[in-house]
Amino acid sequence: MIPMSLARIAEIVGGSLHDVPDPDTMVTGTVEFDSRKVTAGGLFLALPGARVDGHDHAAAAVAAGAVAVLAARPVGVPAIVVAPLPPAQTNAMALEHDTDGSGAAVLKALAALARASTDDLAARGLTVVGVTGSSGKTSTKDLLAAVLAPLGSVVAPPGSFNNELGHPWTALRADADTDFLVLELSARGTGHIAALAETAPPRIGVILNVGTAHLGEFGSRDAIARTKGELAEALPAADEGGVAVLNADDPLVAAMAERTRARVVLVGQSERADVRAVDVHLDAEARPAFTLECRYPAGSAHEGDIATVPIQLGVHGEHQIGNALAAAAVALECGATVAQIATALGAATAASVRRMDVRHRADGVTVINDSYNANPDSMRAALKALVSMGRSGEGTPRRTWAVLGEMAELGPESVIEHDAIGRLAVRLDVSRLIVVGTGRPSRAMHQGAVMEGSWGEESILVPDQAAAIAVLGAELAGDDIVLVKASQSVGLWAVADTLLEGPRADQQGEQRTNTEEDQ
Repeated sequence: MIPMSLARIAEIVGGSLHDVPDPDTMVTGTVEFDSRKVTAGGLFLALPGARVDGHDHAAAAVAAGAVAVLAARPVGVPAIVVAPLPPAQTNAMALEHDTDGSGAAVLKALAALARASTDDLAARGLTVVGVTGSSGKTSTKDLLAAVLAPLGSVVAPPGSFNNELGHPWTALRADADTDFLVLELSARGTGHIAALAETAPPRIGVILNVGTAHLGEFGSRDAIARTKGELAEALPAADEGGVAVLNADDPLVAAMAERTRARVVLVGQSERADVRAVDVHLDAEARPAFTLECRYPAGSAHEGDIATVPIQLGVHGEHQIGNALAAAAVALECGATVAQIATALGAATAASVRRMDVRHRADGVTVINDSYNANPDSMRAALKALVSMGRSGEGTPRRTWAVLGEMAELGPESVIEHDAIGRLAVRLDVSRLIVVGTGRPSRAMHQGAVMEGSWGEESILVPDQAAAIAVLGAELAGDDIVLVKASQSVGLWAVADTLLEGPRADQQGEQRTNTEEDQ
């Protein structure tokens, strides 16, 4: 964030100063909600959590170097105090453990602070890019950071920091040296994306797709489309530099062109796309290669010209093509050449943990750790990538394993969607399916696989991660490929971690962060 005095911050957030000897003391460091990560000159957020209340760690944060605490009550050390919000004003996406409105108040103050800092930086030339969609936001965010890096300094969220906490927290990482701020915008209800866009207004917005993630909250794909389209509506007008990057291959997204004042750039494999992939094929590890065809944007030195360049992605899965095209479109808008884009996309790997993270063991087993989260769309994409890898090459197809768990937040459609995934595994000819869980959705996935065809023991239902690990330990052979995928709440990454433990694994140390669940 830009350096601000405590008095200025209090004014922005509508708070009062408590135990502050000098209101002109400057916050020059980062804003943190984990007292263990506070640095000198920073600001600590006192938020309620599952096990602890941040207010109880205020003194420790100041002792570690924080200038002050943003809190909902006096804490005995320098603080900017905001009043808890009444229930009627508490945002529906506020913290789960916020019982008295204190967390909502601090989050509201955080959003106001992020808006003030972002507005100041945008006036100095900062470009804010917002990304939303039912799936693929985090992968696209990582690709955007890669393609924009040659053009300047980039700030992007770690993992999926994409709600009322992670979104402004990321925005406040940008400072006077930042050229590009890339933000994810998630939602579990109408108005959520509009609120996040108000916190850090994007000039360029990317809308990837409208799927079935969080269908239980929204009720229908049309409702999801209305919410995702809030990003298109939030963009500035074309003559103010606003750009909406829309997926031409998704009719619900392409229709959002009618909802925005921004200039529209269509991406996809459709002939009407401005940034298009043709001649698509996958290599032995399901990494897509294609020819990128792009029409240079209005106002550029090559306005109206069509440029082509071969692209070989470094990430896995055919679904990454759309993500890469969106990143390429944004990079073109920001001044990149097609050669720069091709180089950056080829070098980009899975930067966020547990998302199509492909690792090879010394004994030949390949582990695809896609266990961070799951919804029907991303599950289908991961299964297709698994099968593609198994069938690549000229020899005998490799044996493929899918270790799958429950997809959360699907509402009344949950059983139907899980049944469909089980059936898809059969249709794709996955060699072995291990369904983990005892709930009705897991049973539906297993039963769908059993009922789909002539499988005998190819599908197995196990109660937990330990049982899945036991089956794999007994039956996994060299050259097998294992996909591990489920919603975050299932914690299925324990299976992938176990498979990659010990001297056989090439896994490097993985930084684990408490990121919000969304995909």
